[in-house]
Amino acid sequence: MDQNGGSFLAVRRLSGHHPSTADVVSGSTAWIGRGFSCVCVQRRESDARISFDLTPVQEECLQRLQNRIEVPYDSQNGEHQEALKALWHASFPGTELLGLVSDQWKEMGWQGKDPSTDFRGGGFISLENLLYFARNYPKSFEELLCKQNGDRALWEYPFAVAGVNITFMLIQMLDLQAAKPRSLIGAVFLNLLIENDRAFDILYCITFKLMDQKWLEMHATYMDFNTVIKSTRRQLERELLLEDIQQIEDMPSYSFLAR
Repeated sequence: MDQNGGSFLAVRRLSGHHPSTADVVSGSTAWIGRGFSCVCVQRRESDARISFDLTPVQEECLQRLQNRIEVPYDSQNGEHQEALKALWHASFPGTELLGLVSDQWKEMGWQGKDPSTDFRGGGFISLENLLYFARNYPKSFEELLCKQNGDRALWEYPFAVAGVNITFMLIQMLDLQAAKPRSLIGAVFLNLLIENDRAFDILYCITFKLMDQKWLEMHATYMDFNTVIKSTRRQLERELLLEDIQQIEDMPSYSFLAR
């Protein structure tokens, strides 16, 4: 490999080897998972540019998720209002919601009495993620919402705001706003998304539960939130690159979730 001249490299995952980053081998294109061809041009060891070519099915699958990501939360939109009400009733069944703007929302971990102001970083999909979590893994959702497990800190992370941050982190980690994957992590995830069109929502639930596990292990407090999120992201990246991950439920941290 001529590192100064810009040699072509192919990226592959080696059987029997669980890398935390991509293994790089010299040669022409290599196939990543099902349907991906990957070529990257590298001029320096620290400056790789990876290009993944997508099939029409992969492009359509990615576009559907991107369409969700692009929807901002609109406090005047009836569908969005109903989703927010549904989140309240899933979180606090039997407790009447006094209004979409109410001090009650602070009980869930919103910064103020109007949750719509906290959705700016994550958009409507961050509300969809929370609602999916509440409906599909209610036991884990309640444990995190009510901070039921472990030796908790005096200053805990705010549940709802943490959820919006997790959505934003996953979008960035998987580079989901790009036209096609620009990293091995993004390419691997797209294969999982093809297997299950709810893979992003499930990954969100995995991430939230994993983040709370990290929080307890690190004896974290409010000011440690960014450090915990970074540690959570590194763990997710390692798990997504494991050889035996054929569907999102194969991730080791999926076992933390309970229905």
